[in-house]
Amino acid sequence: MRTYLTILLILNLMCAQLFAADIYVSKLGSDRNTGTKKKPLASLHFAIRKARELRRLNDSSIKGGIYIIVENGYYALDEAIVLRPEDSGTKESPTQIVAAPGAKVIFSGGVKIKGWKKLTSPVAGLPKNAVGKVWVADAPMFADNTLLFRQLWVNGIKAIRAKDANGDAMNRILSWDAKSQTCKIPLNKNINLNGAKGIEMVIHQWWAIANLRVKSVKTQHNTAELSFLQPESRIQSEHPWPAPWISDKTGNSAYYLTNAIQFLDEPGEWFEDLQQHKVYYWPKAKQNMLQADVVAPALETLVKIEGTIDHPIAYISFQGISFQHASWLFPSKQGHVPHQAGMYMLDAYKLDKPGTNDKPTLENQAWVGRPASAIQINYANHIDFEACTFEHHASTGLDYQKGTTNNLIRGNLFKDIGGSGILMGTFSDEATEVHLPYQPSDEREISSDNRIENNLITDVTNEDWGAVGIGAGYVRGLKILHNEISDVSYSGISMGWGWTKTKNAMKDNTISANKIHHYGKHMYDVAGIYTLSAQPGSFITENVVDSIYTAKYAHLPDHWFYLYTDEGSSYFTIKDNWTPSEKYLQNANGPDNVWENNGPGVAEKIKENAGLEAQYQYLLKDKSSISGTRQINKAIDKPVVFELIFKKNEVPGEKALTAFARENNLLRSSIYHWENRLAIYTSTLKTESLQQTLKRLNASEIKLYDDMFYDFDRKKQCGTEPVKEWDNIILSANLVKDEKLQKEYLAYHKTQFEQWPEISKGFCNADFQRLVIFKKGRQLMLIISIPKGENLDKLNPKTTENNPRVDEWNALMKKYQEGIEGTKPGEVWVFFKPINE
Repeated sequence: MRTYLTILLILNLMCAQLFAADIYVSKLGSDRNTGTKKKPLASLHFAIRKARELRRLNDSSIKGGIYIIVENGYYALDEAIVLRPEDSGTKESPTQIVAAPGAKVIFSGGVKIKGWKKLTSPVAGLPKNAVGKVWVADAPMFADNTLLFRQLWVNGIKAIRAKDANGDAMNRILSWDAKSQTCKIPLNKNINLNGAKGIEMVIHQWWAIANLRVKSVKTQHNTAELSFLQPESRIQSEHPWPAPWISDKTGNSAYYLTNAIQFLDEPGEWFEDLQQHKVYYWPKAKQNMLQADVVAPALETLVKIEGTIDHPIAYISFQGISFQHASWLFPSKQGHVPHQAGMYMLDAYKLDKPGTNDKPTLENQAWVGRPASAIQINYANHIDFEACTFEHHASTGLDYQKGTTNNLIRGNLFKDIGGSGILMGTFSDEATEVHLPYQPSDEREISSDNRIENNLITDVTNEDWGAVGIGAGYVRGLKILHNEISDVSYSGISMGWGWTKTKNAMKDNTISANKIHHYGKHMYDVAGIYTLSAQPGSFITENVVDSIYTAKYAHLPDHWFYLYTDEGSSYFTIKDNWTPSEKYLQNANGPDNVWENNGPGVAEKIKENAGLEAQYQYLLKDKSSISGTRQINKAIDKPVVFELIFKKNEVPGEKALTAFARENNLLRSSIYHWENRLAIYTSTLKTESLQQTLKRLNASEIKLYDDMFYDFDRKKQCGTEPVKEWDNIILSANLVKDEKLQKEYLAYHKTQFEQWPEISKGFCNADFQRLVIFKKGRQLMLIISIPKGENLDKLNPKTTENNPRVDEWNALMKKYQEGIEGTKPGEVWVFFKPINE
């Protein structure tokens, strides 16, 4: 077993022998035994009961704590393990549930499926190419009923629930009719859906997917019209965010159909026939079904740790335990239409008249539920998980909900999980609209002062693509440190809830030194680190975010980010985070965010320090393999100019602009002014964000100059490397109104490098680093870049030294140019000055 864990457990057990009561659990034991090493119990349930009785009787043996030592084995659970306030330990006498040194301990909520036989009799609907290749077994029984399940693991690998599009392929919807609550899709002529029962549609929608149970299929010509069961049919058609995507430019929402024998057409797929009580599976190469270990999940929750607000449960830890095979059946019973981060909508609709007391522009309402989890914890403190494994789960791995304080999640593996790896804190109660700020009168409800550190989270969100690696709702004092997150379908870390600038329960949270990579596999409107709402005193520092997948069916292919402070995010310090470029988004943020020193220039030491610390790097051997065929996004970084035009005497002052720059990831030196206008020279990477945040400055007009029709580049035109730092000079003028002359002007610049090489020579002599011109309508924005600290008045004459053709060019250009509005008679080019001048 892992060296670090083995040493940890041995040391713990040495202490236990001296100071604590030991209770042993073994596959060879009996629940009638006393629980000693020689006479171990058979189940954790009875071990917890024995510990409870020792505490009730205040037995002298428990002065130093209770150790429940679980011997090697696979423990199939018939019911959830429940811990209550009566099971609490104390700081001096904790209860620790540990794997015996060297033992591999698995608590499973699954049922093994045996008796597999090669299918020899015909089955209606089975594709022709599957005949003779499929195996069949009786559907398992659980609690005296045929088990309904949505996942299947064969030799520890998740099999694919039969679907109509193979591999990563998806089809695209033709239309969505919200009024009739129907969807039209292209008809697959190779699949006959007549008589199929239980079909589901999985549809891709912005930042979430939805699972919709199909009620009926009407076929006509080359299309099929689907209607759906309630309640998901109504919710799916009424809620505005996220909704089906219809776009000629980027394609309509992608989808696939699943859960019909007609779709079982490739190795690795399975189907459960509830009517005939059979399970069908097409084995992959080298899978021997006579010897295969096949598991279907049965229990939705394996461990439930439940205190109350007045009687919390405390001081219990788990070490070295593997939790596997938790189910989640809500999508099979009511459908699954998520709002965000996997929280499913119970009701949602668009407001006829937008606006609420907290948010005047709010246009929608929603109430959400929370998906099931393998481990569920409420009103608990000092409930710790160390060196444990959370693997093969349908939904959330580990979920700390209300009133969870001073808990530690450290050194664990989260892998092959359908939903989120870890959730923390309240998101929204089912009775509370999601946009209402959460600020309970009894602060004991708030999830506070927890630590999530040095965990490996990999291949999670592999079914609910809109779930996250680590998700935190209304939390306080949360520290997310030194985790590595990879191979996720949406965002790596999501912290916050409520979409509100109003101060609420959240504050003093920290996300630091995490390594997040290979994320956004399927969904966009995404980031490595994503936040919502006001969180005073919170920090995002020294993280590394890299390698976002190119998502094949993204609604907006460029709408991805490394860091993303979304609606209401306020009072954050975002500092010293390494990313390959500054592709960030600040969307409808609140006040007092500070962005400082983020991007590829961050110190190498910070980059090296992020992720798992040395003593936890043994976990990396379990990291899921990264696809070699999926492409990674690379940001295209080009310059753009924003121009803001204000009414007279309404231009923001230097103090306001300095604050704006700090809050919006801008250098103060990138803002320039002339008269009643501001110019911001920045990168295309910041365009989307600034289009949102610049509105706060209340300009009467905001113009984006992204049509760069001329670009002198020193390296390309002069053959010399540019200096490391330079200053930018911004000038503006108009082209004359004559459209013929405008075309002549553009034509001259298009061929200048070839027809007028003397111009480039002059710019090289003057040490210009770059010179670009943007055009919007008739107006031009000229940016001249010179070495930092140099003076344009000193350098500009060098363009004409022994170079009379430059004078000829300048004279020729005069007939095409005139001053912008507000210039003096005869004035053409005006200089925008830096705001600090």
